[in-house]
Amino acid sequence: MNPDPENDRADLDLLRQDDDRALTRLVSRWERPLFAFAWRYLQNTADARDVVAAVFVRLYQHRMKLRADTKLSAWLFTTLTNLCHNHHRWRRRNQTISLDAPHGLDSAGVLAAAVPAETPAPSDALERRETLGALAAAIERLPHELKTTLLLYHYERMAYREIGAITDCSERGVETRLYRAKQRLRTELGEFFAER
Repeated sequence: MNPDPENDRADLDLLRQDDDRALTRLVSRWERPLFAFAWRYLQNTADARDVVAAVFVRLYQHRMKLRADTKLSAWLFTTLTNLCHNHHRWRRRNQTISLDAPHGLDSAGVLAAAVPAETPAPSDALERRETLGALAAAIERLPHELKTTLLLYHYERMAYREIGAITDCSERGVETRLYRAKQRLRTELGEFFAER
């Protein structure tokens, strides 16, 4: 996360004055955390890049409409979560095959393949891949509100207040969403481990 919102405000002011360098600085500052969230949500590199690019296009288009006291991190992540949700719904209706996935693996396998291993035994590696695949699939099936909250908290390391600003929810609501997401994952993964 960006530790200094003053830099964002200054660059946003310069962007309103059509300073292209300000947009370049904002992109370089925010592209990586936005992409990380988008990839975890969509589990597809090309889709994540497209959605992040769309966020910056919208930032440029709406630069004059944003208030001076806008917290840019919240605006960017709110826009990103909405775009990810819309893209995810579209993708469910229009099934595709990910080119990111190694041969024979689905999108859950992409997550498992992205986690480095310390050269475990083949059976341990297979078990780890199956477990991570089951976790990724369980996260994929969470409703948007629970999935977004879980990803922002556990992967982006955001505080409840920041997540609340992005998801338009109280801090108590964020806590409840995290609890519900973990309960659902515990139930689904409990079934997965019981089968094994």
